[in-house]
Parts: sequence; structure tokens; C-alpha cells
Amino acid sequence: MTPTIIADRGQDAHAIHLIDRSGFDTWLARQPSRVRAAAAAQQLAAKPGKTAILPGEQPDDWSVATVVADSTALSPWCLAHLPTLLPPGHYRLAGGTPGAAKLGWATAQYRFTRYRKAEDDASRILLSSEPAHIDEALRQARATALVRDLVNTAAADLGPAELAAHARQLADRHGATLTVTQGRELESGYPMIHAVGKAAAKGRDPRLIEITWGNPAHPRVAIVGKGVCFDSGGLDIKPSAGMRLMKKDMGGAAHALALASLVMETHLPVRLHLLVPAVENSVSADSFRPGDVLNSRKGLTVENTNTDAEGRLILGDTLTRACEDTPELLIDFATLTGAARVALGPDLPATFVNDDTLAADLLAAGIAEHDPLWRMPLWDGYDDMLKSDIADMVNAPEGGMAGAVTAALFLRRFVDPGVAWAHLDTFAWRAAARPGRAKGGEAYGLRAAWRLLRDRYARP
Repeated sequence: MTPTIIADRGQDAHAIHLIDRSGFDTWLARQPSRVRAAAAAQQLAAKPGKTAILPGEQPDDWSVATVVADSTALSPWCLAHLPTLLPPGHYRLAGGTPGAAKLGWATAQYRFTRYRKAEDDASRILLSSEPAHIDEALRQARATALVRDLVNTAAADLGPAELAAHARQLADRHGATLTVTQGRELESGYPMIHAVGKAAAKGRDPRLIEITWGNPAHPRVAIVGKGVCFDSGGLDIKPSAGMRLMKKDMGGAAHALALASLVMETHLPVRLHLLVPAVENSVSADSFRPGDVLNSRKGLTVENTNTDAEGRLILGDTLTRACEDTPELLIDFATLTGAARVALGPDLPATFVNDDTLAADLLAAGIAEHDPLWRMPLWDGYDDMLKSDIADMVNAPEGGMAGAVTAALFLRRFVDPGVAWAHLDTFAWRAAARPGRAKGGEAYGLRAAWRLLRDRYARP
């Protein structure tokens, strides 16, 4: 992303006037007749988001009026509609600072241009008198753009190999160590990752991607992301409508890579362990089958009752590996279940946490960052639904009840009891555009998790 926010050093800029909804009529009554006429012509009204160009005394001396709910408590999205309405140039808030609104100003100018040229790639620059906060807003915008770019990329151009290449670039940029366990190397150590990914075509074989970074003496934090680069459903094949968006099934990996980039870019004092199981769930003569009993890294056996419940399988081996180094915090992101979307819709990641303090901190971080989460129960009463007649457990219980909960309970079997763990079942996709949030790949829960890590580990 090109810079969209810079320090205010008195540059020429058009003013943006924020008008509180409750004070709109009073504001309008104080304006000269030319402004009232322009406002009426553009149907400016006391509704957040309504915007008008206001004439000045000279032709180039125009400004912008936009209505907000509360100018003293700006949300990230209250200015996000403006970059799509205003011409390129420099802007500053009149009599205030953009605060949290900087993020939406930046993310509103995101364009995915891999497959076609952007119709408008000129920047709208917001001037800010908060230079200490500009870098953080732009970091978060870049991390969001990374998630969007990865999720938006077609599966033909983003398989396990390409996901590993992105991880290599990230590791090289920050002096981190990259380890990739690939293909047949996975068969003994990570048998569930191997089973899910072995049917893919040559060159798209499965991988476990790991990055380690930071001082080993610092608190160990593990971040895991589900990297199913395309999900056909396997032999339990999806219908075409269900397969249409399955390029986004690596959305958890995109979140994990973006969060790791924020950790390393800011030199957060942690020992980071990033893990991404990267596979393509394909159909071939080598596909794993319904009814197969899979071994796991943890030693548990899993009766595969549905090849389209593959994400929890690859995460099981990966969570086991993450816990072997005894992190004090483990966070995983996964586009795991349709049940979570039925329960909470696309905007709220279903969040399962095995530690009440961690849950409270994570939910509070989501509220503070306008990146909401919703805690769901790790309900012990449903644990029996994972019983198998022939193995230690099944991967997908029959009946479809409590699908998001049973998927989380499956993952819990692979998390050591002493490790504080949060699982975010996130959608990673936005079906309709909103200000600052383009249609397509989207980061949900990323900023909440980043706020949690900053609050816990950043130096004073």
C-alpha cells in the first residue's frame, strides 16, 4: 500500500469538518448562505456518513463536511467512505485529530491488482498531528492488506509452495529461521497433514511451514494458521457452489502470517513460533477415504468420518507440534466451520478459549480495536460426540449439531492442558463492501489478537 497518512507539517490541504449528528441543525444554521445551498444541493443530512463539498471564498478553497455519530470518539470506519468520494490530494481534520479513523482511511484505499489494473490508484493523503501513531495505523493497514491479498489470490497461483515462499520472504525480511517439512517427510511425524495433502498434484504437495524468531529467553508465543490452499472436500466432494470460494480456506494462514509480521516488525519481546500446515485437499487415486483411521503426531487415532472436515486434522498435528515447546500462549486462526457462520454470521469470529483470563483479555482487545470477537463454549458435555467405535475419536460427529463447538473440542484434544489457548474460527471473507472494507478477503480478529499481544508483551 502506498502511504496514505503522513505527519502534518502545515502542508496545503483541504479541511474535513466533522459534524456531530446531534448538532447538525445548529451547525447548518451558522453557515453562510452559499454553504447552506451547497449542503442542500448535495442532500447533506444528520445521518452518519452523509458528506458534502463546501465552497469557500476562492475556487480552490473548498472543504469537506461529513456527519459522524460522535466526533469525540471516532471509530476506525467513520472516515473510511471519504477516500472513495474525494479527489486525490491532501486532507486534514479541522479542529481535531483522526485517532482511530486513520485505519479506515488507509484500508479504504486498498486495491487488489494482481489480475487487473486499478481504475483509480491515486492516493488521498490524510495529515495527522499524531506522528507517534501513524506508523501503527499503517502497520495494521499493511497487515490487513496482506490477509486480503493472500485470500483474494486464485488457488492456481497460491498453493502450498507459494504459501511457503511468502513465509520465506517474511523470515528473510526479519532475520527469522524458516523450516519446511514437505511431502513424504510428513508421513511419520505429521501423518494427518500428510494424509490430507497427499492427493494433490506434483508441486502442490503438503508442507508444515514453521518460522522461529526472537530471543529464546523471552516468553514463547505460538501462532498457528490453517493453510488449506484449496478445498474440494476430498472424496466427500463439495457441490460447485460450496467450492466456489474455497481459495479462501487458507485464510487462517493469512491471518497467522500477518500477525507474525506485526510481531517481528515491531520487535515485540517474545519468542515467536509460527506454524502453518499448508495443503490442498484434492481428489485423486491417492485421496484419503471416509472410514480411514489416521494416526496423529500426538499418538491419538482418528476415524475419518468426513474428508471435508480436513482442517481440524491438519491443525491437530500442528497444535501438537506447537505445544512441544511449551508456549505460554497459543493462538490459532482457521476458516474451520460453516456452523460458526450460521451461528454468528461473517463478522464475528467464533472464539474458543481454555483460559478465562485470556478470554477476557482477548474480548476486551477486540472491543478496544473495533474488531469484535464472540466467545463460544468448549462444552464438555459435547465431548462424547467425538467417540468412535474403532479409534480414539472421529473427526466429524454425525448429525451436524454444535458443529463449531465439536470442531473446537476436537482441536482441544491436541492442546496440552497447561497451555493457554485461543481458537478463532474466522470467515476471512466479506461478501459485500462496506466503507474501508472491500468485498473479498478480509481480516477478522487480527487486530484483536495483535492488541492482546501488545498489551501483554510490549515494553513500557
